[in-house]
Amino acid sequence: MSNGPMPDGGAGPGVIVAIDQGTSATKAIALDGAGRLIASVTTSVGQSHPRPGWVEQDAAEILAGVRSAVAELLDRVDAPVLGLGLSSQRESALLWDTRTGAPLGPMLGWQDRRTATAAAGLAGHEEQVRERSGLPIDPMFSALKLAWLLDRVDPDRSRSARGEIAAGTVDSWLVHALTGEHRIEIGNASRTQLLNLATGGWDEHLLEIFGVPAAVLPRVVASTEPTRPIAEFGGARIHAVLGDSHSALYAHGVREPGAVKVTYGTGSSVMGLLAGDGQIPPGLVGTIAWQLGDAPHRLAFEGNILATGATMAWLSRLLGRPVPDLAALARTAPADHGVHLVPAFAGLGAPYWDPGAGAILTGFDLGTDAAVLARAGAESIAHQVEDVLAAADTAGPVTDVLVDGGPSSDDWLMQLQADVSRRRVHRGARDSLSACGAGLLAAETLGLRVPPDAPATTFTPAIPADRAGPRREAWRRAVRLARATPSGITAVPTTT
Repeated sequence: MSNGPMPDGGAGPGVIVAIDQGTSATKAIALDGAGRLIASVTTSVGQSHPRPGWVEQDAAEILAGVRSAVAELLDRVDAPVLGLGLSSQRESALLWDTRTGAPLGPMLGWQDRRTATAAAGLAGHEEQVRERSGLPIDPMFSALKLAWLLDRVDPDRSRSARGEIAAGTVDSWLVHALTGEHRIEIGNASRTQLLNLATGGWDEHLLEIFGVPAAVLPRVVASTEPTRPIAEFGGARIHAVLGDSHSALYAHGVREPGAVKVTYGTGSSVMGLLAGDGQIPPGLVGTIAWQLGDAPHRLAFEGNILATGATMAWLSRLLGRPVPDLAALARTAPADHGVHLVPAFAGLGAPYWDPGAGAILTGFDLGTDAAVLARAGAESIAHQVEDVLAAADTAGPVTDVLVDGGPSSDDWLMQLQADVSRRRVHRGARDSLSACGAGLLAAETLGLRVPPDAPATTFTPAIPADRAGPRREAWRRAVRLARATPSGITAVPTTT
């Protein structure tokens, strides 16, 4: 526990605390009045997988982790909290008892696929659901998860009608637990598949389709609407709430259409702002980036990739090597090894949205070793991102890509992304962008002047187009094979 002045001139009147509640960890950071990161604390978050395709988390554990991380952070900086920002994983959904505040069962993670059969049963509603919500019918989004949970604890929805049940995403759960308010930030609400993108409010027709009563849902608020004071954090308020990908986009400084950001994580998100009520590129989805005060909400396009970092974690378990070792090992493999890993462990997300696709490994032979498998895994990340960027090109050519997330710190992987994509890749100087975006927005909401980010590190394509093109075509062939393969991991050697 440290006392006295904060480092780097941060001993001013107080700090902004930003919380990033993610899939595998909760991070709390402190920013000084100039927006500089002066301290951070990270706590791990568990997951359980009771059946294949099921992903659950403990909402009480998540709340405890947030409280613990912030308490430790405040001990370290020993300064008053001016305000808080919150970024969170999205789509994950839970119910809680309005009287006791206790969760009613597990929180279903965004990767959870238990509602795939229910999603298939709604195929006849696909066009109207996409038109209203901007999203395809898919188990990833919250609506099907909430319906599944309600069917277990309130099958006839009588408890919902009596006001005994509250439903929400991670941001609404944390805000309720800390302040008692039942509310949801508009960008996170747009990921539930129950919000009308045009109106920014809950859509009665979508609620009926998915069987989620309006009575359980939180009030939709702007990204910068302050919460009630939080006694345990010295009476400070949360002044900014954003979904993690939205927060990263904000931290990159994107305020107008043109630049596209890629956040690498367990899965990955590619996002850019749309012009006005511009058209969503085919294969991508519509979402609300944020709403600042009374200004109209800003629309964005997004492509969600289901398995990127998760692919390397799977290879780590398979090969018995830590992920950092795999990254180093991948660099030793020949570039033209001919092996492709399509990590459709839970189907494929954008731009395919094919829940029936199966994970496949193609092109291997007796000479294939761990280094080649590690490189194939890394290349699958770059290729999947480029699949989405190519779809985004239809809204305007994407020449520059802004990157963040843990894997983006790997220079080799970012150079690989530039080579595969034939685009400039820029990595900013800030770390923890999902936390920083919410923290910077909170600071700006409080009237603090935050200077622009430091210059980025830029990666430019280092291989000619006549080498990149065939590699992309080989990847597309592997994807076509994965989409023709039933779910499950399939090995396809070079002789087939």
